[in-house]
Amino acid sequence: MRYSEDTVLTGTVDADETANTANIPSMSLLDLVLNSLQDNKAEEIVTIPLKGKSTIADHMVVATGRSTRQVSAIIEKLHARIKDTTGYISKIEGKGAGDWVLLDAGDVIIHVFRPEVREFYQLEKMWSGEAPAPQSSNLEGSED
Repeated sequence: MRYSEDTVLTGTVDADETANTANIPSMSLLDLVLNSLQDNKAEEIVTIPLKGKSTIADHMVVATGRSTRQVSAIIEKLHARIKDTTGYISKIEGKGAGDWVLLDAGDVIIHVFRPEVREFYQLEKMWSGEAPAPQSSNLEGSED
């Protein structure tokens, strides 16, 4: 489902110039996020419903960018699109490194990874209830 320009998303901006997303339907925000990720060539986009699992958000979206530059660009464009459309100023973490960037858009949390980093953390498996495959470690001097 594509986000339609006819869909009206509303937000209110307070004195600190941050927006309240209480008036934005989370599904409309999710559509906006998914469309932006698709438009900016994000790969392997996965949506994880969080209602009933967590109170942090209604949805989590995980996507991949091919390089640190693309990961940062995807997040920057998504951040601008959310702000321009809803008035909400989302929070960004990890943009400097560009390996794993998190964007908190209120009811939707977005993670964009480089492929190797996404494979290592296996975030989708953690939230879907599947146990991630154990990662081998090379800890010298460790004993069982």
